[in-house]
Amino acid sequence: MKMQDLNGKVAVVTGASSGIGEAAARLLVQEGVHVVLAARRRERLDVLAAELGSFATVVETDVSDRGQVQALFDLVKDRFGGLDLLFNNAGLGINAKFEDSDPDDWKKMIDVNLYGVLNCTQAAIPLLRGRAGAMICSVSSVGGRYGVENWSVYSATKFAVGGFHDALRKELGPERIRVSVIEPGAVWTEFGQNVSEAMKERRQQLEALTSENIAQAMIYAFAQPANVLVEEILLRPVLQVAP
Repeated sequence: MKMQDLNGKVAVVTGASSGIGEAAARLLVQEGVHVVLAARRRERLDVLAAELGSFATVVETDVSDRGQVQALFDLVKDRFGGLDLLFNNAGLGINAKFEDSDPDDWKKMIDVNLYGVLNCTQAAIPLLRGRAGAMICSVSSVGGRYGVENWSVYSATKFAVGGFHDALRKELGPERIRVSVIEPGAVWTEFGQNVSEAMKERRQQLEALTSENIAQAMIYAFAQPANVLVEEILLRPVLQVAP
């Protein structure tokens, strides 16, 4: 089975300023993809774009802001005429026992993890039509499959992402737009607020995955022949036998 040649394709990567998004941008550029780097931290994006050269375009974007998201995809349309990959990677997790959690934090997670995905996906769909092998790929979590203690609201947002993609796959499949979800377990990234030292130690004990591991999974799904859908990838360290 011959994999797709990704050279010349166009991708939008959200949350591209660090972690999985940054790793994904690097791997995509290595494949000859022009990557539109979207995140809130402009200075980090500029540093990455300087490294990637002419294959990178920076658009400072808060995915929870519909106006900023529309401006991002308007730029993609004007500059490239279409889109081959939307990688919904931007995410926010705040660690807390639910009873003690702050409703303001609930809203922050819902705005980024759910509304961010909805905003970007809706704006991207018209640009994906008619592009062979076009794909929407979103980062969920093992917490979106099983629920994880002290990550209750975060887990709820990721369950919602899974359900959204299940429905969207049925809507867009007839148009040959592929819809994929990646569900990582323990990963070494900047991700997560209020993360305890015990949890950091657990990541070390589990030999947590790297951002590159997750980015490689996305590349694997994207590079499949245009008629092949990799619907879901759940990956975690071999030592992580439970969520």
